[in-house]
Amino acid sequence: MLVKSRPRVSRSLLGIGRRSLGNFRDTLQIARRRLAVRPARYPNISWWAWGLVWVFLTAAVFVRLDTPAGVAHGQWSAGAARLAEFFTQFGLGGWYLIPSSLLLVAANLTDWRSLSRRALMLVYSWTCLAFLVLSAVGLSGLTVNVLKYAIGRARPLYFPDFGVLALHPFAFDARFAGFPSGHATTMGAVFGILLLLFPRRWYIALVVTACIASTRVFVGAHYPSDTVAGFGLGCAFAVACGLVFARLGFIFRPAPSGLPVRKPSFRLVATAK
Repeated sequence: MLVKSRPRVSRSLLGIGRRSLGNFRDTLQIARRRLAVRPARYPNISWWAWGLVWVFLTAAVFVRLDTPAGVAHGQWSAGAARLAEFFTQFGLGGWYLIPSSLLLVAANLTDWRSLSRRALMLVYSWTCLAFLVLSAVGLSGLTVNVLKYAIGRARPLYFPDFGVLALHPFAFDARFAGFPSGHATTMGAVFGILLLLFPRRWYIALVVTACIASTRVFVGAHYPSDTVAGFGLGCAFAVACGLVFARLGFIFRPAPSGLPVRKPSFRLVATAK
């Protein structure tokens, strides 16, 4: 029986592999077809203006808050420190990248042709969302890691030794990887995604994500300007990914001006017939 079952298992695994490869090819073909027939007409967003606001805000925070934050490091109450240590964990990219990756793998192994229309649209929506999260959080995370080691700013943990502006480019030392904050970049990307999906509740998303990003200051890992810079970077990546998704017709549709608009067909919960 064991000898006979092995060919069946091999054929089953081979079938799954072929289905996975077929799904991947179909997805690439859809994306290429849509990019070919849809011109790159993105909304006229004043990126330069938002970039200037981001730079000036980061500079203002650096001037006004970074030195006080360095001096105050280690003087927070034990309760505040423990609270910050707990909530700062939610800024780790793994909370968003791992579930998204697993969801994409599961969707890639699914036999889409066997699903009903309702189930197909539900799986399609979750797959698009996972791809959006993976793109925004992943790409911004890669960028911020290159920047922080290229800039090499000392963390506030070492404020007494190095001061508020000690740069050691390409030192590849965790002590000199402060600017921008990776956790804050992740939260900025999450905020950007929530902003696109739920524009009427943007203020709730901003408060929650900004509070999590600010915990990096209280745990002594980053200066306030590090978090502001990272948050803006992550949000910009999320918006850029949303614009590309709108051109592809995934989740969003293009708007004549401003941010893309969520499509009515995007549903994460099955609706009653």
